[in-house]
Amino acid sequence: MRKTLIQGVITILLFFGTWFVLKQIDWVKVFNVQKVTNKTEQKLGELLWAVFSKNEKENTSVYVVNSLDSIVTFICKANNIERLSKKVHILDNEDINAFALPNEQLIIFSGLILNSENQEELIGVICHEIAHTELNHVMKKLVKEIGLSVLLSMSAGNAGSEIIKETAKILSSSAYDRTLEKEADIKAVEYMVRAKINPEPFANFLYRQSAVGNNSPTDLTWISTHPDSKERAEYIIVHFKQSKLTDFKPILNKRTWEKLKDELKNSK
Repeated sequence: MRKTLIQGVITILLFFGTWFVLKQIDWVKVFNVQKVTNKTEQKLGELLWAVFSKNEKENTSVYVVNSLDSIVTFICKANNIERLSKKVHILDNEDINAFALPNEQLIIFSGLILNSENQEELIGVICHEIAHTELNHVMKKLVKEIGLSVLLSMSAGNAGSEIIKETAKILSSSAYDRTLEKEADIKAVEYMVRAKINPEPFANFLYRQSAVGNNSPTDLTWISTHPDSKERAEYIIVHFKQSKLTDFKPILNKRTWEKLKDELKNSK
């Protein structure tokens, strides 16, 4: 009986002790952390995009922009993802690459589009990068590799141009860790399934580009920064088959897809 009474007193003391501590916390400041993070991410996105817009040629062809916009919009709508916050930039660069910047910006190189044998391969890569933005992988990567204090300094305008350039390089040419990559792959498959897009070509893209390796005339940046492509392709297939989806529909019609590639070839 005495033991039970002591336990009851301890429980009451713990309750009021916890309540007292929580009462001292400035919850307004706690919840404002997210606002600070959002502002920081927005400023970082602007700074990093400025690096690419200065050193790369952005493709502003109405046909190219509208075609890629159609793909992103379709994927977002099928998965209840906020579309207006996504910013898509197509750069005339023959490297096979795509990556995400802070503030939900997607960078797609023309080389990736031209080296995709079908639109499903391209859509798979785009879905993978959208997943990185939706899962907050971009900021997690930067905090891990650059450090929060440096990022805050950058967003406040207190960092040199070389630091900003190096940060841009990290996002465009270095891999996420294995866990984040797998999360993005699985989420990409889920996005494609909900949109009724066949994910198998995405796996084939990984197999094919990985096999080409150093024999490719172009830089396989997206593959070289995403290691274990064969293993990734295998679990993409496994995850896709679990969905048992068989009714596939293309986003772009055949003529639009072919004209998109022609437009990019002519813009070289």
